[in-house]
Amino acid sequence: MTDPVTDPADAPIERREPMTADQIQAMSVGVVEPLTGPITFVEADPAWPQLFGREEARIRATLGDRVLTLEHTGSTSVPGLAAKPVIDITMTVVDVTAEPAFVPDLEAAGYRLAIRENEPEWYDHRVFKGPDTNVNLHVFSDGCVELERMVGFRDWLRTHDDDRALYEATKRELLRQDWRFVQNYADAKTAVVEAIMARAGLPGGRP
Repeated sequence: MTDPVTDPADAPIERREPMTADQIQAMSVGVVEPLTGPITFVEADPAWPQLFGREEARIRATLGDRVLTLEHTGSTSVPGLAAKPVIDITMTVVDVTAEPAFVPDLEAAGYRLAIRENEPEWYDHRVFKGPDTNVNLHVFSDGCVELERMVGFRDWLRTHDDDRALYEATKRELLRQDWRFVQNYADAKTAVVEAIMARAGLPGGRP
């Protein structure tokens, strides 16, 4: 287990064990290449909500009422928060494992399936990359707790300056380190994310 980090309440929280290269490859569609340079990190861009709006329109036009929920999540959904310039979108469908119901149409619209986590404890999570914008389209089944967590985290950071500043400072500190894969950087943020979610009263996530 990696060393614990400490939240502002001085409660030590263990980081989730980082994923190995083999684990990252196992959930990925195609070969995952290691990073060859620093992770791109930029100041908040007021254009990010417009980029989400364009993707939302395209996805809804492609899938129609098969889209049950579609939300702008992640750091680019929080005004004033510096971030990787990636538009995170969280979508729910009736059954994420029923890929023929939505994957071919998304692929025809230019989206590429990048991650397939075929494990119930990981909510059978799917991730697509966008056709012309750096997008992570996260797809879950209807009723998955991860939607509540992602939207709740976004809304909490939008209204709590202290935790927004903590989260940004954590990211800036982690970006000073060298990472083999972006997933390793994401894993390193887990403890602070979970501490903030606990303060927000959000349900627990993955084991």
